[in-house]
Amino acid sequence: MSADATTVPAPAGDTHADEHHGATDGLFVKTAIILAIITAIEVAWSYLPWSDWGDGTAMVLIEVGGLIIMMGVKFVIVASVFMHLRFDSKVLTRVFYAGLALAIAVYVGTLATFEFFTGGHSWN
Repeated sequence: MSADATTVPAPAGDTHADEHHGATDGLFVKTAIILAIITAIEVAWSYLPWSDWGDGTAMVLIEVGGLIIMMGVKFVIVASVFMHLRFDSKVLTRVFYAGLALAIAVYVGTLATFEFFTGGHSWN
């Protein structure tokens, strides 16, 4: 048996080894630093004395709203960089975010069905 008979050529369409997704180590480090900074802001935001600054309801909405916005920004950063949505086809990115929007709509609809937003809780 010759040495040529034991070697298997690579498939013609196998270019995976040459493919680069566009993300570098530097991008991942920058992303981690940005996420750490946003997390530090979130922690500081949650420790602010919101109850000392006027109407309790308005301050709770500002506190929770700010935290939700920061959470959303971090989610978009993680999804776009670490899930490689930034480097994928725009169609796949739109499908992902459409599914996310649908999940949020179903969740909010479910909360509305149980009168979560109106204060009609059974544990009151």
